[in-house]
Amino acid sequence: MGKEILRIIQNALTEDIGTGDITTEATVSGRKKGRALAIAKDEFIIAGIDVFEATFKVLDKKIKVKKLVHDGCRVKKGTVIAEVSGSLACILKAERVSLNLFQRMCGIATQTARYVKAVQGTKAKILDTRKTAPGLRVLDKMAVRQGGGCNHRIGLYDGILIKDNHIEAAGSITAAVKAQRKNISRAMKIEVETENLKEVKEALSCGVDIIMLDNMNVPMMKKAVEMVAGRALLEASGNVSLQNIAGIAAIGVDFISVGELTHSVRAADISLKIKAC
Repeated sequence: MGKEILRIIQNALTEDIGTGDITTEATVSGRKKGRALAIAKDEFIIAGIDVFEATFKVLDKKIKVKKLVHDGCRVKKGTVIAEVSGSLACILKAERVSLNLFQRMCGIATQTARYVKAVQGTKAKILDTRKTAPGLRVLDKMAVRQGGGCNHRIGLYDGILIKDNHIEAAGSITAAVKAQRKNISRAMKIEVETENLKEVKEALSCGVDIIMLDNMNVPMMKKAVEMVAGRALLEASGNVSLQNIAGIAAIGVDFISVGELTHSVRAADISLKIKAC
C-alpha cells in the first residue's frame, strides 16, 4: 500500500474518530473480540478491497481481513465480500471510513465498466478527468482502472492540456503551443482543447499530439475526424452520457473522457455486520 493511500486513510480516520469514539468506548470492551462480514447489498464491480483492508490495519495491525473476492470481480446482492476479525472496538471505529472509501471506489469502477462496455467494438478508450473528490484522486483514478478505463493526467504536473482559458490568456492556440514548447521537453505530448473546426485546423497546423473535441456535436466531430485523418489523436469530451457514447465512439475518435465517472458517482451499497464472539 502506497504512502499516499495510507495518508488518505489516516486522515479520514482522524477526521472521524477525533478525540475518541465515545459510543464504542462506553459500550464495547477493548479486550472483546469478534468478526464482521462485509456484504454486498446490490450488484457492482469490486474496486479497492485492499484499501478496505488497510483501513482496519492502520487502526490495529492485529485485525485480520479475509478477502473473498478480488478487484475487478462483479458481485451480486448478498455476496459476502470479506470477513474482518479482531478487536470489536477497533472494527467499529474503522467501519465507516473503510466503507466510505470502498463503496465510492466500487461505484466508480461499476460506472466505468458500463462506459467501457458501451464502446466495445470501437477503438475508443474511456478516460477519466480531474473532476475527482478533493484529496481522493489517487483512489478515484485507481477505481477507474479497475473498472476497465484509462487514466488521463493525474494532475497538472504530469500532462500538458492547453484549455480554452490558456488559449485566451496566450492570445491564440498557436501562441499557447509555441510558449509551451519553450518551457517543456518535446518528448512530452501536447494536447489542445478545441471547440470548432477552425480551432481543430489551427491545432493541427501546430503539430500537436492530441486534439480535444470539446462539447462538439457528432456531425462536427465526424468532420474533425476526417480533417485530422490520423495526423493527431482525438479525444471527445463534454456532454458524454451512456445514451450517446456509442455514437461518439463510432465516428473513430481515439479517446472519450467522461467526468461522470468520478464527479457524481453513486457509491455501491455495502453493509458491515458485526458478529460478537
